[in-house]
Amino acid sequence: MQPMCAKITFVLRHDYPGQACSLAKSLEVIGERWSLLIVRDVMNGNRRFSSIQASLGVARNVLSSRLQRLIDEDILERRAYQESPPRHEYFLTEKGLDLWPTLMALMHWGDRHSAGPEGPPVLVVHKDCGGPVSDRGVCESCGATLDARDARGLPGPGAAALPQDHPGLSARR
Repeated sequence: MQPMCAKITFVLRHDYPGQACSLAKSLEVIGERWSLLIVRDVMNGNRRFSSIQASLGVARNVLSSRLQRLIDEDILERRAYQESPPRHEYFLTEKGLDLWPTLMALMHWGDRHSAGPEGPPVLVVHKDCGGPVSDRGVCESCGATLDARDARGLPGPGAAALPQDHPGLSARR
């Protein structure tokens, strides 16, 4: 009989052997739950280890491991801002910025299916015209197709339940 731990380890694999599927390959890179939250924080200007750790409440060793994986996968890059002691900030690469549509789609899906009765906690708006951004990354006011650099997050009707330093509210304003 196989030990229970071995069965669980097999079920919780981190790869998808035999899957000729881009979705499976993507999940190998960003499918772990902290990874997209880290990308969200960095995208919103939260770039230092201590502030990402405080924002997410993730254990330091887990954050360190996930940051390194995102660097290894060329989603983030680390840049020194202090030498003694060494301190770094994290920035999205072009590959990391390409995750913006994924984040938008997941956020809107969560707003539709999980938002409280007050409404969504964060609204994403077009920086140029202030129009709301759809789950497809299109400004609903002017029709422009946007990328991460064209939008910012603002407190939504459900934001009252969030702390003022919530990562979605600190988007490049």
